[in-house]
Amino acid sequence: MQDSTFPNINRVAFIGNYLPRKCGIATFTTDLCEAVSAEYADATDCMALAVNDIETGYTYPSRVRFELPEKDIASYRRAADFLNINNIDVVCLQHEYGIYGGPSGSHILALLRKLRMPVVTTLHTILENPEPEQLSVLKEVVGLSDRVVVMSQRGVDFLKKIYDVPPEKIDMIHHGVPDVPFVDPNFHKDKFGVEGKMVMLSFGLLSSNKGIETVISALPEIVAHHPDVVYMIVGATHPNVLLHEGELYRLSLQRLAQKLGVAGNVIFHNSFVTLEELIEFINVADIYVTPYLNPAQITSGTLAYTIGVGKAVISTPYWYAEELLAEGRGALFPFGDSAALAEQVVDLLDNEPKRHAMRKTAYMYGREMIWPKVAQRYMECFENARTQRLHAVPTGYAVKPLDQCPADLPTVNLKHLYRLTDGTGMIQHAKYIIPNYAEGYSIDDNARALIVSMLLTELGDSKSIELASRYLAFISYAFNPETGNFRNFMDYQRNWLEDSGSEDSQGRTIWALGMVMGHSKTQSLRGIASGLFEQAISAIPKTTSPRTWAFALLGIHEYLRRFEGDLLVDRIRDELADNLLELYKACRSDDWHWYENSLTYCNAVLPHAMLMCGQWISNDEMTKVGLESLSWLSDMQCADGPEGHFSPIGTEGFFSKGGERASFDQQPVEAQTMASACLEAYRCTGDERWMQEARRTFEWFLGRNDLNLSLYDPITGGCRDGLHPDRFNENQGAESTLAFLQTLLELKLAENTILNVTK
Repeated sequence: MQDSTFPNINRVAFIGNYLPRKCGIATFTTDLCEAVSAEYADATDCMALAVNDIETGYTYPSRVRFELPEKDIASYRRAADFLNINNIDVVCLQHEYGIYGGPSGSHILALLRKLRMPVVTTLHTILENPEPEQLSVLKEVVGLSDRVVVMSQRGVDFLKKIYDVPPEKIDMIHHGVPDVPFVDPNFHKDKFGVEGKMVMLSFGLLSSNKGIETVISALPEIVAHHPDVVYMIVGATHPNVLLHEGELYRLSLQRLAQKLGVAGNVIFHNSFVTLEELIEFINVADIYVTPYLNPAQITSGTLAYTIGVGKAVISTPYWYAEELLAEGRGALFPFGDSAALAEQVVDLLDNEPKRHAMRKTAYMYGREMIWPKVAQRYMECFENARTQRLHAVPTGYAVKPLDQCPADLPTVNLKHLYRLTDGTGMIQHAKYIIPNYAEGYSIDDNARALIVSMLLTELGDSKSIELASRYLAFISYAFNPETGNFRNFMDYQRNWLEDSGSEDSQGRTIWALGMVMGHSKTQSLRGIASGLFEQAISAIPKTTSPRTWAFALLGIHEYLRRFEGDLLVDRIRDELADNLLELYKACRSDDWHWYENSLTYCNAVLPHAMLMCGQWISNDEMTKVGLESLSWLSDMQCADGPEGHFSPIGTEGFFSKGGERASFDQQPVEAQTMASACLEAYRCTGDERWMQEARRTFEWFLGRNDLNLSLYDPITGGCRDGLHPDRFNENQGAESTLAFLQTLLELKLAENTILNVTK
């Protein structure tokens, strides 16, 4: 043990995925943490913070002290507080875009910004051509890190040339490998029933980018020269692939082997193996093959392991393989070229001295990659980071005042949403919290519910597809092909009460369908939504309600996120936007900045739509009108001056130009539409005023209102139906509950986006 070499490094925290989660990053984080702990057990205490991609989490070992739900940004801030109060000397962060929540994994920035100790970040993915968002996130991750670690020289070059990282900030440290002896492959073959065979091996979580079909396609030629060859494919299907595609890829590989007549030469081991099992599999291999299809891979734990064990390796020339297999440590073949692979394999099997020389060269190189040496390099890096931090900045902890660190948003509680959802769809109303079957269903509420389910999808809720499927099924059934419109009201016995619903219900349904096409990753949902959208959109220009136009415009812009260039939809968008603009010009006066001569319901949806049109059509006048009208509406709905609380226009009389403003009844949907519009204004302008306005509006639900009563019920997860002059409405119906949830979810998503643009 080297327990006195680094006396300043007493406590190290490792952040990343962690075993038993099944992924390469989890294996790496676990191995690195355990290696440092083993080498410096007498002097250094190691702990881990693990990121969960499922609600239930995992059964972690005691080493894991804190769990971060991937999509919950508040947990990242809590994790930073946990690290700060536990006197951690160095944080070692594992970075890969897909680990952390938020756009391009931006949630991790919320944690990094609050830390007061040195940070060493290991970069597992460094893109040559990053998207602007990816570039921004990685640059800030690097900027908030004291040192960065890469595992290849190409990674060093990319950081310097693409990400402008000073070379003195970068450490190149090999991917760690187990310290195992150099053994004869034949020694262990009987354990796997392949004695007397020549074994080819590939391992890792199975997905279509691994190129396993290239190896199977090469087998007929290989077997023709060496009939005793077997190809072992070790590893479970990647969990994300399994979730969305099932075992389609594995089954396609099995069918290919049968078609080519080599099924007897292929062995699948469909499980996530432990490190000990993995070493045993590698030990029996005569040739290891990595047939990956994507050249842009900066590191590979599987390839590092096989070099460390001393295998003859044949690989496609992805970046890491080109570097690691240079100077005789392996052989390369072109991507997807099964004939070239077969030629390479046959050559190595025919030439035993060449194969063993390659093995020995790889093994000797791998001695510098064993975990004890890698642990020492990391500790040197930690010490350098700590030394640099002590000389560079003071160690004080900057405490932010409340106005710079707003209160956490409530946890998303879906109990009442599920209570109001049955096998048909979303039930309209409730008596207190009990669903009111007598009033049946409406397409308005099912459209709102579909929008909420799409926002839940954005935040990573794994069950949202079940909800979305139910609400979309209701909407699909509601479409009346004879009228080209959606029906709205259905009784509890599933009888439609009309042939066509209101104009607003048509527009709101178009909005929901657009959300599915713009946000859902599920092809079947997008297919259903697309067909309905196409049938219903042509009827929208015939409507006369400005709110119908506005709802439809919101849906159109969501649709155009995925299908930009649809000329029919573009024309309808332009027509509706012009209609709204002309209304505003006709009604506006010096003291009345509005589209109509009265403020009624869902008012803020009008400037919201105008702002989106201004951005998407690139029309400055529309943007100006959207901001002007939203600012005026904000003033109209602000009690007691600019610093007052949100007080929406009441439904008992509304507010006509030149008349008296109705104060009650106040409806939750007014807060939702206002907060949504303010968030759009923030995205459009970057003006922090609009984010504050959205927060102020949301607080109306929580009790910052005319009666100081909370409409949101955190026990049930529902929202009360409105404010009367002396009390709130005790019923918790669909419209109010969905208004609360939509506002909460949009704010959570907006905060995720803010992480990319503010400090």
